[in-house]
Amino acid sequence: MELMQASNQWMSRPDDERYTSLIEMRNHFDQVRQECRETTVSSRQIHFEPVETRGLVYCDQSGRNHFPTHWAFGQLATLAEAPAGYLRTLPAPIAADCLNYGLQFKRQIEDVGLLLQSNGSNSVRAATGPKYGRIWNNDILAQLIARFGDGVSGAFRVPGEFGQAVVVTKANTTLFAGDRDFFVFLADEQNRIEIPNRRDGQPGTMARGFFVWNSETGARTLGVATFLFDYVCCNRIVWGASEYKEIRIRHTVSAPDKFVEEIGPALESYAKSSTASITQAITDAREKQLGDKLDDFLANRFGKRIADKIKLAHTADEGRPIETLWDAVTGATAYARSLGHQDARVDIERKAGDILDLVAA
Repeated sequence: MELMQASNQWMSRPDDERYTSLIEMRNHFDQVRQECRETTVSSRQIHFEPVETRGLVYCDQSGRNHFPTHWAFGQLATLAEAPAGYLRTLPAPIAADCLNYGLQFKRQIEDVGLLLQSNGSNSVRAATGPKYGRIWNNDILAQLIARFGDGVSGAFRVPGEFGQAVVVTKANTTLFAGDRDFFVFLADEQNRIEIPNRRDGQPGTMARGFFVWNSETGARTLGVATFLFDYVCCNRIVWGASEYKEIRIRHTVSAPDKFVEEIGPALESYAKSSTASITQAITDAREKQLGDKLDDFLANRFGKRIADKIKLAHTADEGRPIETLWDAVTGATAYARSLGHQDARVDIERKAGDILDLVAA
């Protein structure tokens, strides 16, 4: 399976959203956090005025003007039940009237959480619900640095190209951050894992990697994904990925607590895990027979229709039926390779990766 998440970031991010170390990225978000303040106001207290040179401006109760970012404008338009794309084509006075009418009359009176930033030119970074569970980017990056280092000199670092280490530059980095979110991809390609029965019954080696992503502004969830892979190419595509596992946390009011309870320990465990522990899990999975529980085991995890296709895929690749937990992982991975859509492949791989967690059960 190929993972395109890092490649999509690499292709779309401009130069000023590319970083060459985790420390550089954290320092940036430390500064951003110092410049930001959170406030909650009634939707009827949000009023916009047209400004000739910059479109619209929000004036807070202290009389300071704040210009909404592109992202925040879209959030405010959603709150006003108006199409953001259309509003952007209108003259500023008309767009201001539409936003003000929607916020003051089309909605019931309710609170809106605003994230304001003062860095020489005041801005509205986000407009969310009042109970939005903001998890600050610099807090997550501080945990990554504490566990994995700077991202360029430790075991886990910006991946190389076709397995060969690279000097990290903005042209080949996998550390990205903009005004609405960030994305990190690190990998340990020095301590590769011996995988029995990798392809066509032959052993092989794989590296460990992980993604971390977050948004302070409501653009996406907080998430961590871990996986094994063969190599990363120059376009930052992850080739030969398997054992994909993912944790996502929506930014609800309990999100900061869940970050402490779930994401932090997951990162700690991954940082401390050894290649030997993963190899042992695979060895144990190869020895755990499924017997007459096979059909129910696969159907409960994938559904009967897909379970049948997984069994066929394993037989086609290995020349024998599924017998063990590891065979089930291998069959699911083989089936995932036949799927045309990345989301469907990742979903199957995620469920396949979860099977290894059953070894200790």
